[in-house]
Amino acid sequence: MKTMPKDEFDADELNLIKLAQEYNDEEKARTLLESILWPNGAVCPHCKNDGKQKTISKLTPKAGSKSAVRKGVYFCGACRKQFTVTVKTVFESSHVKIQTWVMAWFLICSSKKGMSAHQLHRMLGVTYKTAWFMAHRIRHAMATDLKTAPPLANVCEADETFCNSFENTQNKGIIALVLERGGQARTRVIASVTAKNVGKFMDECVSKTAIVNTDEHVAYKLALKDYKQHDRVCHSRFEYARHNPDGTVSHVNSCESFFSLIKRGVFGNFHCVSKEHLQKYASEFELRWNTRFLTDGARLVNSMPMIEGKRLLYRQPAN
Repeated sequence: MKTMPKDEFDADELNLIKLAQEYNDEEKARTLLESILWPNGAVCPHCKNDGKQKTISKLTPKAGSKSAVRKGVYFCGACRKQFTVTVKTVFESSHVKIQTWVMAWFLICSSKKGMSAHQLHRMLGVTYKTAWFMAHRIRHAMATDLKTAPPLANVCEADETFCNSFENTQNKGIIALVLERGGQARTRVIASVTAKNVGKFMDECVSKTAIVNTDEHVAYKLALKDYKQHDRVCHSRFEYARHNPDGTVSHVNSCESFFSLIKRGVFGNFHCVSKEHLQKYASEFELRWNTRFLTDGARLVNSMPMIEGKRLLYRQPAN
């Protein structure tokens, strides 16, 4: 048994029109999702059997049988369990159709300044509560796994910003950001800008061999003392980019560009963001930044595997 290989569709040519026309029912959308998550054939989410050790078969009704078999169900010969492509993903146990999930993922990952739950509710024809929960599940899946992601290196920039909550203007969230110039970004919501908080975040994301550019905040001086080089620009003296004798340029303008997207998204689309969910919004903007050189279709295909191994319940269990 083999599912459709990923190269049977051109990711760069995938757009909203093609999704609506060619993947407009449950079976076609499931086939698309299987081809993205399982490019070489079905993989059991329970035991990770890929069909090479034990056979994986797709369940079909026997001839003359009156019992129906759910579409898209597979049986693993290794662990003897049944599964579908949505098992152990953020789509698991959802009553929302797969084509709606795929469309929502495409809309969110292709909207440069984000898309509100009300907009998804109007465009996809689901309730506002469903659209809100779908959007948060998608943002939860978009979070970078720092345990497997390679550390940032070369020339990096680090900065932080306050994100106001319109529910309570005194209840500000702080987003810390570090990015590699021309490369990827990492975000973290922190309680306060201290050497301890910033240093822990930097240690998780940045190689000690990196050259890190920051502003004059004192927290970075202690946090970056063990790194190869720490260049600071003094904004209080109206210094925003300094050309060094070795030909390098010290600035945090890339961080400022990233923050401008988040703030325009909060002000223009979301209007109200609580500290409880701020990290999810930051992860959404982080993913779009990290895939900024891809087309919308390629961004969908490359980011969709992030749904695996992640769950987000409406009410998290106490234990």
